[in-house]
Amino acid sequence: MLKSLTLALGATSALIGASLTQAETVASPVGAFEISMNAGLASDYVFRGISQTQGSGAIQGGLDVAHESGLYVGTWASNVDFGGKASVEFDYYLGFAGSLGETLSYDLGWIKYAYPGESALNFTETYASLSAYGASVGAAYSSDVGGSDSTLYSYLGYEYTLPYEIGLALQYGRYDFKQTTFASGGSAYNDWSIGLSKTLAGLDLGLTYTDTDLSSTDCAGFVGKKDFCDANLTFSVSKTL
Repeated sequence: MLKSLTLALGATSALIGASLTQAETVASPVGAFEISMNAGLASDYVFRGISQTQGSGAIQGGLDVAHESGLYVGTWASNVDFGGKASVEFDYYLGFAGSLGETLSYDLGWIKYAYPGESALNFTETYASLSAYGASVGAAYSSDVGGSDSTLYSYLGYEYTLPYEIGLALQYGRYDFKQTTFASGGSAYNDWSIGLSKTLAGLDLGLTYTDTDLSSTDCAGFVGKKDFCDANLTFSVSKTL
C-alpha cells in the first residue's frame, strides 16, 4: 500500500485479485478450526484506487485460520513497487466475525501492513463492517500512517449474483487524512470500483474497474506518478492450492 502515500486491502483487498480457497476443518478440544489457503495472479495490485505495483502484475497469496466461535487470524502477501526498497507487502490480521439474526453479519479486527526493507511504510488499522442483503458498510482507522498521521477509510459496498453465476461487486470509498496530504491542499480523496467474477474450468476469473477523483498533480505528489490514480482495469485469475 502506498502511504507516502495503498488496500490494497491490501489488500484485502481488501485486495483486488479474486482467489479460490480450499479449506480443511480440524477438530480440537477447544472446538473446530478451519484452515484455508489462497493464491492468485493479477495484472495490477490496486489498493483504494491506487496502483501498488506501478501498473505491473502481482503474485498474491494468504493463509487463514478461523475458529468456530468466529475468531480468526491470518496473513496475506503481495509484491509491491513504490520506487524504493520495499518489494513485498505482508499483512497480518486478527479479528472476530459473526451474525446478528438471520440477515445481519459483522466483522471486527486489526491488521498490520508490513514492508520489509522499508519499515517507515509500516502501519496498522482497526476495522469494522456490517453487511445485510448484499449491502455492506465499513471503516478502517489508523493512527500511524507515515509514522504519525491519522486516517479513516470508510466505504459502502454491494454484491449481487447476475445470470450465469456471474458475481457483481460495487464499492465506493473515501480516504481521509488528518494532515494536509495533497499538493492542492486537500486531505481526502474518493475511490470507486466495479468488479465481475466467474468460475470457469476450476479457475476463478475476475475483472475489476477502479478509479479515484485525485487530479494528476495530486496523484504525482502522492505516489510519484500522475497516472497511478487513474481509471484502471485489472484482470485476475486464481487456482485452488
